[in-house]
Amino acid sequence: MTATTLEAADRAHAFHPQTNLARHAETGPFVIARGAGVWLEDADGRRFLDGMAGLWCVGLGYGEPRLVEAARRQLETLSYGHGFGGRAHAPGIRLAEELAALLPEGLTRVFFASSGSEANDTAVKLAWYHWVARGEPERTRILARRRAYHGVTIAAASLTGLPMMHGGFHLPRPFVHHLTAPHRVQQARDGETEAEFTARLAAELEETIDRLGASTIAAFIAEPVIGAGGVIVPPEGYFAAIRPILRRHGILLIADEVITGFGRLGPMWGSTALGLAPDILTCAKMLTSGYQPLSAVCVSDAVFAPILEESGRRGGFGHGFTYSGHPVACAVAREVLALFAERDILGHVAAVAPRFQRGLAQLGQSPRVREARGLGLVGGLEMRAPADAARLEAAARAEGLIVRAVGGDTVALCPPLVITPAEIDDMLDRLARAFDRLDDA
Repeated sequence: MTATTLEAADRAHAFHPQTNLARHAETGPFVIARGAGVWLEDADGRRFLDGMAGLWCVGLGYGEPRLVEAARRQLETLSYGHGFGGRAHAPGIRLAEELAALLPEGLTRVFFASSGSEANDTAVKLAWYHWVARGEPERTRILARRRAYHGVTIAAASLTGLPMMHGGFHLPRPFVHHLTAPHRVQQARDGETEAEFTARLAAELEETIDRLGASTIAAFIAEPVIGAGGVIVPPEGYFAAIRPILRRHGILLIADEVITGFGRLGPMWGSTALGLAPDILTCAKMLTSGYQPLSAVCVSDAVFAPILEESGRRGGFGHGFTYSGHPVACAVAREVLALFAERDILGHVAAVAPRFQRGLAQLGQSPRVREARGLGLVGGLEMRAPADAARLEAAARAEGLIVRAVGGDTVALCPPLVITPAEIDDMLDRLARAFDRLDDA
């Protein structure tokens, strides 16, 4: 099928996610044909360095033979299996065991789903079920932050603090209450120090709990670093300030590690990098390096024990998906974890991340940029003129680089973790030329 034929079929029949559908009807699709390493090739044979690892997920790069072979082997052995009614299969059991060994201290149980949205939706339901089991069914409210992104299901989109995810969908639902984003460059008051800004956000949390009533709040959800809301790194001491408040009021902390898990910020978990100590942790994306749809909800024994007892009283635990812990996805995820260990992916990230962050800071010197920020191998350039974010994304594509405008004002970079120093330089050079295109326009 030619590129022209594909475009015509797309215009006639495809319904694209997270897309301006009216504009797409005019411009047509950007069709990707193949990928290898950090590189993609479109239907016309043009090459692009993928500075976004797909959608924050292709950590080990495209076309990794070990992951392809893991999927093939499992498809031949057991192409489908599920966990309903206590059924199980070896890939799911072993992955839960191996993942639990890597989790932050205290998290021991793993529930599988297929996407980050499903994982965060499940985390909300587990928090509710937990409190019902403990005799506090009135704990139904969930605290989240503005600019956060937690997914697109009804619950996860409600948790999300981005207006575009709400408009037209009767969202957010009233059980969610949003707090100020830990975004100092936009939210700090004149003359307010980083420590004062952190203290004010902690005070806002305390005031919100007092106003709503701690006995009505089930959980607080947070990304260690806000991703799709603008790559927002919290101020120093932010989680150290809010974690004791949540603990004092018995409110569960859900860490959304859909983007930050598996080495994106340096350590295996963003929770470790920024000191969250969560009661529930969700992950997806790099769990399979994007090769298969799989996510996980990881909970502590303290969260799980009442759920176990309540399921006995009710005659079953009424939640789960047809594809929870799909054996092919689990087999691929196990191979991802094996490659992380064998190739010391975390060590590689530690070695190349400073180069990436230095280059990002240099690009941040442009008068068009309000702030350059990032951690590990994720970064963002917040533009002074919000419209420049989408313009820079388009200019970068013209230079053979894929980046993404997020949060309405920020250009995000999130390359595959396997990117080499030379490829980092190439990526940043292409982005610098994209800035030149804006200046010449």
